[in-house]
Amino acid sequence: MDTSRLIPALPLILLAAKLASCTDSSAKLTSASPDDPVARGRYLVRVSGCNDCHTPGFMEKGPAVPESEWLTGVPVGWRGPWGTSYAANLRLTVPAYDAETWIKTVRSRNGLPPMPWASLHSMTDDDLRAVHAYICRLGPAGAPLPSAVPPDQDPKTPWLNLTPVVPNPPLGTPNN
Repeated sequence: MDTSRLIPALPLILLAAKLASCTDSSAKLTSASPDDPVARGRYLVRVSGCNDCHTPGFMEKGPAVPESEWLTGVPVGWRGPWGTSYAANLRLTVPAYDAETWIKTVRSRNGLPPMPWASLHSMTDDDLRAVHAYICRLGPAGAPLPSAVPPDQDPKTPWLNLTPVVPNPPLGTPNN
């Protein structure tokens, strides 16, 4: 078989396969039934970006991270003027509450950045119940993460610096 014609088309074939897999993945995301709270919770976790911070390697690998590793927390701190905070291991913290207590806790909490608390507060009670059901269904995994570190102390783990940095003014400006 003469494959010389296939080689130039290989990038297009790979692109088409990738696009097809994206389409399939999107279809699965939109098919969560409100009658199935676990499926709805999985959908909400996916579209709300929970995995971005709460799942190791998700920012780099995306949905290639096995679901068995989702929401186990990341031991890299987020450091800013508030100190250093960590994306909790939700698989160990959320199941400690029944659904109604968890909803009340979420509604009354305004924790440290960069957690998007306003987004979580905007979810309906049914959304939060579904997220709770999904996380509980995943089961416990991973280890507890460090507690937040005050601004005047250095964390014992790696961290990402979220403190804004003002670049040096160009040469010849009044401040330089």
